[in-house]
Amino acid sequence: MKKGELKKIAIENGILDNSKRPEVTSVFIIDHEKIRQSYKLFTESLPRVQAYYAVKANSEERIVKTLFEMGASFDVASLDEFDLVRRIIAHLSPEEQNDFIWDKIIYAHPIKSEATLMGLNQYKPLVVFDTEDEVEKIRDFAPSSGLILRIDVPNTGSQVNLSSKFGADPGKAVNLIEKAIEKGLNVEGLSFHVGSQCGNFENYVEALKRSHDIFEEAKSRGIKIGACKKGETRKQLDIGGGFPIRYNRSSGKFEELAGILNSELDRLFSQGEYDILAEPGRFLVANACTLVSKVIGKAERDGKPVYYIGNGVYFEYSGQVYDHCRYPVRALDEGEEGDKGELEICTVFGPTCDGFDKVSETARLPRNLQRGDIVFSEKMGAYTTGSSSNFNSLRGTKIVNINL
Repeated sequence: MKKGELKKIAIENGILDNSKRPEVTSVFIIDHEKIRQSYKLFTESLPRVQAYYAVKANSEERIVKTLFEMGASFDVASLDEFDLVRRIIAHLSPEEQNDFIWDKIIYAHPIKSEATLMGLNQYKPLVVFDTEDEVEKIRDFAPSSGLILRIDVPNTGSQVNLSSKFGADPGKAVNLIEKAIEKGLNVEGLSFHVGSQCGNFENYVEALKRSHDIFEEAKSRGIKIGACKKGETRKQLDIGGGFPIRYNRSSGKFEELAGILNSELDRLFSQGEYDILAEPGRFLVANACTLVSKVIGKAERDGKPVYYIGNGVYFEYSGQVYDHCRYPVRALDEGEEGDKGELEICTVFGPTCDGFDKVSETARLPRNLQRGDIVFSEKMGAYTTGSSSNFNSLRGTKIVNINL
């Protein structure tokens, strides 16, 4: 998005209007055309894969609605996320809603509370498990569910490692599937996750091989996996998320990964026997969102310019803490209006009273920015708004949707 357009949207939404209480100190802009472009790129690059948007990446209702309109399915990790998708499909007939839930929603969190399972049971959902204890809970509180076993796979080189928390030992996977079936449950397939923002594509190759071997072992032991759909039994393989976006030049290329996945899927999993699912979250929304903030204070400390802005790590920049991302801060008027001075290495703090609220120590900003000037950060659509808090009771961010 061009700087002039960013500034226009920010001003129109009150970022410089000091008469408001509470005032708007930052504007979070969601460009839905970029979401549509990312969804189209994903589905065209992986023609065998049904995209289940990981709602946890950004649960803004309008994002979910846009992806529903594009034909997406959904990966949810809480009852609230499940109910959010149900609100989006509320206009469908009861029969159509049931079909959508059965065919296009997966509850991909492997560990669920008893209350959550009781709330899900009436919908006969597809749920993920990875322990014998979870099998017992599902049997007791959501026996109408279809089950997907999540297996442990390498997360080497991924930005966020998930393998230490979830995933059954592949060597024990078939035994766990057998125990679930013995308890009267229907196991429909397997899932894995290679870690968020995966930069090592061999993780996927090894994960697909492990999945293939487990399916083959189950077959050799006469253990039936799959769900009857449209008169035929098909196995489900959920290849998770982790699909990389280009935060910087060192980030992996999705197009390269897509080629590897297409080749391995065709080699190991016949189209007539398997349905392939994936859980893209970051890939669909990260590039679609830009945060615009105003400078609310300035100082010089040890000869270095310091700026205080209307957003920080307790709010949308929380992704720098929980998602291990860095969002470069840039000046909106840099080189456009007046002489703001040469770019220098500056420190940028958020608006709270905590010294931990440090957005950057290496921002390249003009030395002469003033209160009321505007800065921005791009590619902030994933794992930012969801982990923001209400610390100091400061909530000056306004969410703006464009290109609906």
